[in-house]
Amino acid sequence: MSGQLKEKRLSDLTPEEKSGLFQALAEMSEAGILMLDEENRVEFVNPGVSRIIGCSQDELIERDFTGFLDEKSKEVLSSLKKESKSGVVKFSHETEISIPSAHPVVTEMCFASHALKSSNRRKYFVYLWDISFRKKLSEELRESEKKYIDLFHRVDQGICITSKEGHVLDCNQALLDMLGYERKEDLLDMDVARDLYASPYDRKKFQDLIERDGHVKNFEVEFKNKNGESVPILMTAHGRQNETGEVVEYQGLIMDISERVRIEQELREKHGFLSNLLESSVDCIVVANMKGKILFFNRAAEKLTGYREAEIVGKAHITQFYSKEKAKLIMRELRSPDHGGPGKLDSYMGTIYGKNGEEIPVSLSASIVYEGGQEIASLGIFTDLREKIKIEKELQETQVRLLQAEKMASLGSLSAGVAHEINNPLGGILIYASLLLEEFEEKKDSKAEDLRKIVAEASRCKEIVKSLLEFGRQTESKFEPMDINKAIIDGLFFLENQVLFHDVSITKKLDTSVPLIEGNPNQLKQVFMNMMVNAAEAMTDQKGTLTITTGKSNDLSTVFISFQDTGMGIPAQVQPRIFEPFFTTKEIGKGTGLGLSTSYGIIQSHHGNIEIESKVNVGTVFTIVLPSSIRDAS
Repeated sequence: MSGQLKEKRLSDLTPEEKSGLFQALAEMSEAGILMLDEENRVEFVNPGVSRIIGCSQDELIERDFTGFLDEKSKEVLSSLKKESKSGVVKFSHETEISIPSAHPVVTEMCFASHALKSSNRRKYFVYLWDISFRKKLSEELRESEKKYIDLFHRVDQGICITSKEGHVLDCNQALLDMLGYERKEDLLDMDVARDLYASPYDRKKFQDLIERDGHVKNFEVEFKNKNGESVPILMTAHGRQNETGEVVEYQGLIMDISERVRIEQELREKHGFLSNLLESSVDCIVVANMKGKILFFNRAAEKLTGYREAEIVGKAHITQFYSKEKAKLIMRELRSPDHGGPGKLDSYMGTIYGKNGEEIPVSLSASIVYEGGQEIASLGIFTDLREKIKIEKELQETQVRLLQAEKMASLGSLSAGVAHEINNPLGGILIYASLLLEEFEEKKDSKAEDLRKIVAEASRCKEIVKSLLEFGRQTESKFEPMDINKAIIDGLFFLENQVLFHDVSITKKLDTSVPLIEGNPNQLKQVFMNMMVNAAEAMTDQKGTLTITTGKSNDLSTVFISFQDTGMGIPAQVQPRIFEPFFTTKEIGKGTGLGLSTSYGIIQSHHGNIEIESKVNVGTVFTIVLPSSIRDAS
């Protein structure tokens, strides 16, 4: 038959052939096909209807098709039937088919009619397409578009779509508010690189990143608002490509980070201020985590310890400065409430080690740094006590010297008074004893020897009284310019050939450029000779060396004379008393104990000072410091 059909046109087919052809086409169709009579009863239904509606063909045959339709579809079908009486009507309509035994199905229904020549009756053809899935997708698409539009306009971050050529295609209200514009059209008319970016170079950089990576993330840049002011923004965007893969537009999310930038700037300023404050501190500041690793080390810490910051931060442990046991003790004290409260430690005295191993006395104030109630670090402020200890020691020595000077002044006044009171009667005793001695010597009386002893002892007392008067500065002193080097040489002229100096090697280191001083030559020669004699006596049991040195201060305001011996030395417990009157370490009868006290008084009257340094079995150095005539002239 197929060969015959190829040779015939459709109009040449017999009714039976046409019916068979229609049956075959209807059976193969994916669409649902129904044929209705004038009373809307189903006369024919193809398999496609069963697939769409979900019921068998037998359930539909002879059924009233309008029973499956909603009211609106019934009205449409009735109207189409009326129109079709005057000719063929074709019409598409969306309707929902509802069969009691199946789920409702949304379909697109096409209607056509045909009048039969044999009976002049009409047959109505209904074509159904299941559009449930298409309608669902359409609704989802509409819902998605609605959500996108809502998101686009309601999101509080700016959204902008620009063309590759540099024009704004669309934007949301948030971007308008961010840049101070009222109408979207104001942005749509602008050149993006010139009018939107603070720097056109940033637009070029943005495009290069998009072309390279297809997107940019957290791109920080500055836009210009309506008033031309810079607005720092953070942009995340991607490029949309056409069907050939070419980027044609950019879609970006824009966040105003003005507040973040302001806060960051404030934090940088505060951090800079605190860093400068910590770095400029005169005290050593060290911060360590709770494991002891050092996190911060300021310039004062470098100066105090000798370490560089690069050697310490992140590399060294706190026990590099004191022992592990001391570190544990400090943490216990920090956590204790007994030293300023938990987490605080005030004025803790201790010692740390410098880079060269030096022990450095310090005062430590420390605290624990908390975050969320947890200990995260400890901060220590170390104050160098070396200068303070040195000053306190010097102050203590000065106080001792002042007390000594006051004591010596009091003793001087007392001794001068006593010497003055006994000087006259002592002179009388000496005169009368001398007269008696002459008389008894003439008579060759045996008592003359006793009188000689009285005269000798009285003379000795006279010398003591004279020394007391010198010590008390009651004798008249005449000051004049003098050369201390000459006074020393004159004194040595009388001493160096004496038996006491035979085993003493004398070394002179006399500075010929020392300035003159205002002084009493006889008194100062007495002091210098007393110092040299004391040094020689300290070395009587051994051969020794006496070194006499003179010099001057840098500003020429003072001169100094030092007498250094290699004798037995003076014990430390004795040194504070050596300038006291009548105090002596010599055997009884070998010294009055007034030599050093008298020398001290003379130097004091010259506005000078005597200093001593001595070590047992090593030797002693007496240094006399006197003002020069240059200072007096000024």
